[in-house]
Amino acid sequence: MINHRSTDPFSSLGYQPVRMALILLSIVLLFQGEARAEETDRAIDLCRFRPTFAEDFNTLSVSAWGPGSRWIAHTPWAGDFGDAAFANPQPEFPFRVTNGILEIQARKGPDGKWRSGLLASATPTTSGFAQRFGYFEMRAQLPPGPGVWPAFWLNSNLPSGTKDPSVEIDVMEYYGQFPTAYHSVVHVWEKVDPKQSRTQDHVTEVPFGSLSSGFHLYGVDVEKDWITFYLDRQPIWRVPTPAELQRPLMILVDLALGAGWPIDRTPNPSIMKIDYVHVFAARADDDKGPC
Repeated sequence: MINHRSTDPFSSLGYQPVRMALILLSIVLLFQGEARAEETDRAIDLCRFRPTFAEDFNTLSVSAWGPGSRWIAHTPWAGDFGDAAFANPQPEFPFRVTNGILEIQARKGPDGKWRSGLLASATPTTSGFAQRFGYFEMRAQLPPGPGVWPAFWLNSNLPSGTKDPSVEIDVMEYYGQFPTAYHSVVHVWEKVDPKQSRTQDHVTEVPFGSLSSGFHLYGVDVEKDWITFYLDRQPIWRVPTPAELQRPLMILVDLALGAGWPIDRTPNPSIMKIDYVHVFAARADDDKGPC
């Protein structure tokens, strides 16, 4: 909804009034410029795709910054965010794998400081997994409670120091303060002239507490012309693909806290559960392999 995670040069300033103003502005402008899901009202057909990335969390390969691991525990551009510091991996914290389920835990330590976890599929050198077009999906159960801020998102895999614009696609961004909805967002971040950056935001309403009481599928199909968002493989929103999407997209999953909302009533600990993260690419016309 508002970007505290991107390569936006202002993301690290931490101005709470600015954050709140942007939240309110995005709600007011919620439906401007968007295409309705009715224009593509069919469930995603995975037979159109072939798998390219499968993380089922039977084990977890993660390090602070790589290389040599499948995931790193910080944003590659060193732009961590929120009111809980993202911790380097330790035994059983902030990541734990049990029976094929990854748990990301946010916990308040004896020092009174909150810490939590983030996974990114690319490193600061742009090595790792990234894909420009295709279908990206996560199956997850979100933590309940005010102040939690879990997200599943994609970001342009850009080399350090580039002035090219970056594109951020927030497949799912959830504010625990509001347990009846979540956000899907497309950001274009302009580095040469940040004032030219732009955002499109969509709110999906859900039954009260349903995202934290069970697992759901959060997906996005990124194509040359359209970006289509899905909940449980049913379309919820469609928006034109920005011309600035010229680079592959890395995957990020995190359990942040705050986003401008207080964390004094956030459950300690708070746990986000993730069953899998899968990515698919479109099949070639002559690919007749099994669905």
